[in-house]
Amino acid sequence: MPFIDLNSDVGESFGSWTMGDDAAVFRHVSSANVACGFHAGDPSTIAKTCRDAVAAGVTIGAHVGYRDLAGFGRRFLDCSATELTDDVLYQLGALQALANAAGSEIKYVKPHGALYNTIVHHEVHAQAVVDAVHTFSPGLPLLLLPGSVALRKAESRGLRAVAEAFADRAYNPDGTLVSRREEGAVLHDNDVVTRNMVRLATEGKIVARDGSVLAVHADSICVHGDTPGAVAMAGAVRAGLEAAGVTVRSFL
Repeated sequence: MPFIDLNSDVGESFGSWTMGDDAAVFRHVSSANVACGFHAGDPSTIAKTCRDAVAAGVTIGAHVGYRDLAGFGRRFLDCSATELTDDVLYQLGALQALANAAGSEIKYVKPHGALYNTIVHHEVHAQAVVDAVHTFSPGLPLLLLPGSVALRKAESRGLRAVAEAFADRAYNPDGTLVSRREEGAVLHDNDVVTRNMVRLATEGKIVARDGSVLAVHADSICVHGDTPGAVAMAGAVRAGLEAAGVTVRSFL
């Protein structure tokens, strides 16, 4: 029976500001990309998210990003390789401590936002992220976009590189994600999204925004936790996958 992981970005509330409904999302996903405090998340939010993930039986991953709270990590940061490596290591250490306190640990790493998209093509920052993860724990998988520079560098360094697809994002014909600055970058129709993800899981194909069909291998599907209607979308995608005979479980 085919299987695929379903992941979501969580732990992104900060102080009095609430982002998403993590507890509800945990009913549908198998992996949690927990914010590490640099793009979102404060210590108490992160700690509670880890506890809730453990209670729900959801795998904890580190959602590391640029040091950009004001921009929610969606702006490129022109930092040196050393700075970025240190920043990623710092985030991993913080989340590991809170995950340990909840009775778990970091099981994988997924870059967030601008960092994720930058290391699709940016050689220096891709290497910095790979170096940080390898230094922290060479056994940690990296969750990345198929065809990215970072995926290639991770494999070359001996890290497990896991390819993912995005349920709620539109694709360009070259397999990259449509920029959030462009209209239609984020998808909201649950029926369309579910059909796309069932096609991905069963046929290895995704329809790009121009109608072209992309061959995509992915072991995990992301539903962003901050997208309006994220809980309903995650539930619809999971139900659609299971109805098609696809088991939803962690890629680990």
